[in-house]
Amino acid sequence: MSKYYLNYLDELESEAIYILREVWAQFENPVILFSGGKDSILVTHLAKKAFYPARIPFPLMHVDTGHNFPETIKFRDDLVAELGAQLIVGSVQESIDQGRVAEEKGKNATRNALQITTLLDAIESNKIDCAIGGGRRDEEKARAKERFFSHRDDFGQWDPKNQRPELWNLLNGKHFEGEHFRAFPISNWTEMDVWNYILRENIQIPSLYIAHEREVVWRNDSWIPNSEFLKLEENEEVVTKKIRFRTLGDITITGGIESDADTLEKIVAEVASMKQTERGNRSDDKRSETAMEDRKRQGYF
Repeated sequence: MSKYYLNYLDELESEAIYILREVWAQFENPVILFSGGKDSILVTHLAKKAFYPARIPFPLMHVDTGHNFPETIKFRDDLVAELGAQLIVGSVQESIDQGRVAEEKGKNATRNALQITTLLDAIESNKIDCAIGGGRRDEEKARAKERFFSHRDDFGQWDPKNQRPELWNLLNGKHFEGEHFRAFPISNWTEMDVWNYILRENIQIPSLYIAHEREVVWRNDSWIPNSEFLKLEENEEVVTKKIRFRTLGDITITGGIESDADTLEKIVAEVASMKQTERGNRSDDKRSETAMEDRKRQGYF
């Protein structure tokens, strides 16, 4: 890796640390939205660097759909224990049980959109004024509209046309009672940047990102993991493939790709040759042309 590229990663790291420190300076009760995916792991690692030798000053908040990969939950709990951090968990199952949301039915049912209510309830009950996320502008066109400090109204909704300018790295986190912000420290990173930085820093990641054999079903043009939540059609067959996941969500909607990339070095090489976005295997994003933006307007990550 060239000296220039190392300097480029240092610039991205410095920018992200600046955003994290601004969050701590401007807000009273911020949290890191932690999904167990590579981007939230990266944000947590950057927060560790930003406030070292002190502990991370933010709790980690996880919206648990109940349909997570078991590996993701174990990784989350191990990391929280290692960091000595506080963990806040919002449960989608509890939202369903309380009648706050209704579970979808059918073959392609997902709890993805149900997270919105659970997240907003957790933000309100815990009096969160800023939720730090791992969203990046290269992921999806709706996320390309986000600012570093992204305002949410008192209903938790996002209006991409009513965001504040961020000139000369000046960030404005002022808000009225009941409103909150989302902060995105790695907005300017790409998937390639994330993997190069993970490789450089030797950051631990869930085994799901590493190629391994797993039982899967071909659906929606990707390999969906077989699980207790998957309802098989008559023409669908469970097969064993060596796959890995480029992005992690619910086990019911996260598609894998066939891969032999079983080391970080091989993942970096594989990502460099990819032509499809990493969210191309997420069935929740295939529901409509504006699926992500519609969810974000309602309060999604």
